[in-house]
Amino acid sequence: MSKQKYFFLILILGSLTALGPFSIDMYLPGFPAIAQDLNTTAARVALSLSSFFIGISAGQLLYGPLLDRFGRKTPLYLGLGLYIAASVGCATIRTIDGLIVLRFVQAIGSCAAGVASVAMVRDLFPVKDSAKVFALLMLVVGLSPMIAPTVGSYVTAAFGWQGVFITLGVMGAMMLIASRLWLPESYTPDTSLSLKPGPILTNFWAVLREPQFYTYTFAGAVAFSGLFAYVADSPLVFMDIFGVDAKVYGWIFAFLSIGLIGSSQVNSVLLRKYQSQQLIFAALICQVITSLVFLALTSLGMIGLGGTIALLFIFLCCLGFSNPNTAALSLAPFSKNAGSASALMGAIQMGMGSLASMGVSVFSNHTAVPMVTIMAATSLLALLLLLIGRRQIVEQVEVPAGQLAAPVH
Repeated sequence: MSKQKYFFLILILGSLTALGPFSIDMYLPGFPAIAQDLNTTAARVALSLSSFFIGISAGQLLYGPLLDRFGRKTPLYLGLGLYIAASVGCATIRTIDGLIVLRFVQAIGSCAAGVASVAMVRDLFPVKDSAKVFALLMLVVGLSPMIAPTVGSYVTAAFGWQGVFITLGVMGAMMLIASRLWLPESYTPDTSLSLKPGPILTNFWAVLREPQFYTYTFAGAVAFSGLFAYVADSPLVFMDIFGVDAKVYGWIFAFLSIGLIGSSQVNSVLLRKYQSQQLIFAALICQVITSLVFLALTSLGMIGLGGTIALLFIFLCCLGFSNPNTAALSLAPFSKNAGSASALMGAIQMGMGSLASMGVSVFSNHTAVPMVTIMAATSLLALLLLLIGRRQIVEQVEVPAGQLAAPVH
């Protein structure tokens, strides 16, 4: 493979990987403007974020079989086409219910890009290079939540919140054109693969029955759902309660993202001395203490903007340690069903996240208390699930060196 072709492949695959995170984070600064234009509340607008998470969760289970049955590019084209149409719809919709539905459709479309890009790395690059390529893609995923809200805040200020969705639609169109021109079809369709629900569900059930999988997957997903509560409620907390403008909010969001990304990198260093399960337990203990202190101070009205940012930063750092390790230990027992296990783990994580973000919207009272309550409750529940689940694991399969999963956004 020539250097030019290698560069273009990495660029296209990285762009496809970033589509989902950009779609989640880029419109957050526009929450107040959307609420005003659509005659609703910021909490109601947050339901459009919950519907996106639900779409991502469902899409991960949908596209795996489709990419194997029909090849990589056809499902990718269909997904990107759906994404572009939904993005245009979001920009022109005039009701909040319509926006919620279209965000679900947009998520289904964007999911094709993320799942296909991961599959094509395995197809196009030799094993010795794939780890390096995945590291580059995960760097893009990590940088996206730092860049997207800041870009979104400036687009919203210049063109209104509709401009964000037009921008996302243009991004989808550029990726569709680039995929058509420069991405090769990397997989021969397997026409013998059954798309009937029965065999697919049987495979997922076999994965779900593994004690190590359900212990670390559910503990990790519940712990990580606190992040979704924060993402869903952060526009209200920072822009409505503390009164910062959209641009400042974008920079605050970017700064807090450093906690999640930076701690995940420190985690890789700590693994030279400590086991994954030790880091998970320590991170969850710290997460519980942080969230309980946060809840007490918030309930008593004894915390300001600086304290809120500081405690959120610590909370996200805890997730940067726990999430990669729970993901790695969840997948460690599997060789044959690794693809199904990965898809199911991602679907469970997004499903839990959608419930958390929905809970923030349902219980919104124009304070930070619902968000922090959900963060504290999920942290405690995750620690409890870990302590109970570990008793069911007869012999834990450890993570092979160099195969630690990257944090999911």
